[in-house]
Amino acid sequence: MIIIVDALNRHEYSGLLDRMFQLRAQVFGGRLGWDVHVENGREVDQFDALDPGYVIGVNEDGEVVSCVRALQTTGPHMLADVFSAILGGEAPLRSPTVWESTRFCVDTKRLGLGRGPGTISGATSELMIGSLEWAMTSGISDIVTVIDPIMNKVLKRSNNAPYDYLGETTQMGKVPAMAALLDCTPERIARVREFSGIDHDVFANESQARRFSDAAPVAKAEKATDAQMQSYLEEQLAEADTARDRAAALRTWNELYARGLVASRPPIPALSSVS
Repeated sequence: MIIIVDALNRHEYSGLLDRMFQLRAQVFGGRLGWDVHVENGREVDQFDALDPGYVIGVNEDGEVVSCVRALQTTGPHMLADVFSAILGGEAPLRSPTVWESTRFCVDTKRLGLGRGPGTISGATSELMIGSLEWAMTSGISDIVTVIDPIMNKVLKRSNNAPYDYLGETTQMGKVPAMAALLDCTPERIARVREFSGIDHDVFANESQARRFSDAAPVAKAEKATDAQMQSYLEEQLAEADTARDRAAALRTWNELYARGLVASRPPIPALSSVS
């Protein structure tokens, strides 16, 4: 199941984040041998201080089995500030609706082979679906991500192939790297779901998310009624007449859902409603 952790609820998930940083150290510092800073068994960099969003895959025992980080491109991000050589002198993308995806990894030690639940392929597909659905319902139109040729093959094999690339494939340390673009659309999500056979909601519901939270449950008296909040959010979304306003309304809805203040996630556009 997928849990979203961001600036608004990260104080509730310090334990989950700690386990995520440990997984990143095991994968990037250990198995892949990347030149990353690992301290006390955790891999954390300067971009983790910028309040990114984290899409975290968790199994029934609360173990972190996958994760990926989402950063706004309007501020510092890895393509602009670490991997800019890929762009060959071109300016990086800067848009409130284009976010950068980094630190995508799965725990191969806890996951088995195959394509079902509890497998590497299953966790990878679930993380892709969760990332794309969360992005789309937050008003994010596209994802830019720096990947190596192996990850490029994984994306293509998963029916999640990039629709374009920025700059040129460039040697970055031990491996070549490229900047890929993914659109956050129902069509792309449907392709990944078809490949993986995942047809259920991949996100943890409120009670499941609370199991892995450090915080005490929010008292019902502190919440607005579901009907009041739902009505307000639907009204704000209906009145949004620009892409920017719609993105803001969707982000607000997602933030309130992440904090447990509303029971439902924002609606995902139907295939027929996307031009």
